[in-house]
Amino acid sequence: MEKQWLQWAKELQAISQSGLAYSKNEFDIERFQRIREISVEIMSEYTQISNTKIRSLFANETGYQTPKIDVRAVIFNNNKILMVKEKKDNKWSLPGGYADIDLSVSENAKKESMEEAGAVVSPKRIIAVLDRNKYVDDDYPYSIYKIFVECDYIEGEYINNIETCEAEFFDSDNLPQLSLGRNTKEQIEMCFKAREKELLEPIFD
Repeated sequence: MEKQWLQWAKELQAISQSGLAYSKNEFDIERFQRIREISVEIMSEYTQISNTKIRSLFANETGYQTPKIDVRAVIFNNNKILMVKEKKDNKWSLPGGYADIDLSVSENAKKESMEEAGAVVSPKRIIAVLDRNKYVDDDYPYSIYKIFVECDYIEGEYINNIETCEAEFFDSDNLPQLSLGRNTKEQIEMCFKAREKELLEPIFD
């Protein structure tokens, strides 16, 4: 469950961002700027991160605020799941990341699989669409919808890249240390269970 202070900070940030985007009156703009500053101050107070850095990460967008989209490719081969080791934290995740504009969900899954794991895949079906912050308790400032896409594995060979340092298939009972902001153990287990179902009703929450 997301902490109350974080909910307030995110709501204030969203209100201020919309207000700054659509307000014409200079006094209203000034008020919304102050609301945005308050949201930054709340985040800084509870995370011990400087106002400047919080502002650049948390209060850096314009227009109506919407959730970000994170596409994760779920790739099986011989009943093992493909994972990549992230350079940022040396922990493991499903290939994926923020969706690129002008690419569909399927195209993003194919792109991330190739870039991060060197895997050629054919997207097959959506397993789940989940709200990241309902499953990870780490005071993350953004709202993110995570789309898990099951893909058929065609072929692959890991290629060195700027985001990952390894790619490997794992059994369900021998998972590596997970990069929890990207995927949890329960989500990986969800993917293995989906694999067993010929007819799948996607999970969403």
